[in-house]
Amino acid sequence: MRGGSSSLVSVGIVDDHPLLAEGIAAVLARSKKCVVIEIGSRAEDIVGIPSRQPCDILIVDLNMPGDVFSAIAELHDNAPACRVVVFTASTETEHAVKALGAGAAGYILKGSSATELLDAVEAALRGEVYITPSFAAKVIGALNHKTAERQAQVSTKLSVREEQIVRLLLCGKQNREIARSLDLSEKTVKSYMTNLMAKLHARNRLEVVIAAQKLKPADFSSAGR
Repeated sequence: MRGGSSSLVSVGIVDDHPLLAEGIAAVLARSKKCVVIEIGSRAEDIVGIPSRQPCDILIVDLNMPGDVFSAIAELHDNAPACRVVVFTASTETEHAVKALGAGAAGYILKGSSATELLDAVEAALRGEVYITPSFAAKVIGALNHKTAERQAQVSTKLSVREEQIVRLLLCGKQNREIARSLDLSEKTVKSYMTNLMAKLHARNRLEVVIAAQKLKPADFSSAGR
């Protein structure tokens, strides 16, 4: 974890149980590496705290007023540098899959040790995903199943133009470069990207690339080969 008083990790806590929130804050304070900047108690604080002041990590409960999953997704879209670590009593794999899918960087079960919470914070700062070890296999299995379901839903073949764009995406090309290569406007390429996200059941550009890597030859238009 970052060291030195000038590089303390700024942490926000969002939990509607005051005693628990204070306990988390005490654990972080004892680490001497973190500073708690604000404590919230509603889903709206997931977006609100980072909008009010710089925040490296948000430790978030799932069971509180408001739509927590939507708030995590909104934060991930608007301020991806602020990493969310979910700290919850829920052992429902569906909740874990939904939270991680929304952009959470960690899923820790309440009852975990202080050391594990700090490990999760460190992993999030490194850009990694941390799941409580005793729960990880179950969650990873559910995530893999979810991915397989998405891929099974890809029933419409890509058009020739979509295939061309996918091949350029896999080469690491950005929209401007794709537009130049195919003699299209950048706006047209963006439109194709929107269609590809819908067709491949992807939520963003990265997921389009991941899904495209798993496509079979039959998913492409024969005219494009």
